[in-house]
Amino acid sequence: MSVLIAIPARYASTRYPGKPLVPLTGASGNAMTLIERSWRAASSVSGVDRVVVATDDDRIREVAEGFGAEVVMTSETCGNGTERCAEAHDVLGASYDIVVNLQGDAPLTPHWFVEDLIAGLRAAPKAGVATPVLRCDGDALNSLLNDRKHGRVGGTTAVFAADHGAMYFSKEVVPFTSQTYAGGEETPVFHHVGVYAYRPDALAAYPSWPVGPLEQLEGLEQLRFMENGRKVLCVEVESKGRQFWELNNPQDVPKLEEMMAAMGLD
Repeated sequence: MSVLIAIPARYASTRYPGKPLVPLTGASGNAMTLIERSWRAASSVSGVDRVVVATDDDRIREVAEGFGAEVVMTSETCGNGTERCAEAHDVLGASYDIVVNLQGDAPLTPHWFVEDLIAGLRAAPKAGVATPVLRCDGDALNSLLNDRKHGRVGGTTAVFAADHGAMYFSKEVVPFTSQTYAGGEETPVFHHVGVYAYRPDALAAYPSWPVGPLEQLEGLEQLRFMENGRKVLCVEVESKGRQFWELNNPQDVPKLEEMMAAMGLD
């Protein structure tokens, strides 16, 4: 099955304008833009036929082509990364069996997250889309709770059924738990990793559906699949000691740089 990874990137982010071009400094002091780090993460995934950056902004295009990425220009009307991936896949001839959306704000995404995601979708023919989830330990959960306490969105959480079909995604921390967890202790909360793998029919249908009330309230694109009766498969992945975080706010830059330094990532 042929696999395309598309990295949707827009300059006009509501919460963090210019985010793809923000520099992140690695362990050796080497600074690279967020989009380059995301492209390098995508390029490290095995079993992938093609990696492209999908954008509507010439500033991002110039930077991406400068470090060697293939760029697909998409329209300014794309409302989110899934719509941009759908358009990019169309531009490329809609010929891939699986399209992976590796969003350009998760440069610490390990290659095995994406490899396990692709394998999970291949093994679940009734699922039109799959996405990774990572069980939070106490430290990760407390970080999410602290962000919400201070009015920030530190990440998205996921709740899923016994068959791993998604029941809900939220920027709030769900499910609620009154228990206190130690730093390395397992918790019942799963952090949603912002990567998606789509079957072509589900991806092609997505832009034709209107934005539903849940997607509008939460600002989470994957809820549109659920609001239209499409199964979203949650694929549990393992950290293997690797820290994971997304860049959602300017305050996340030093957090990511600290993580890269701790892991020795350049």
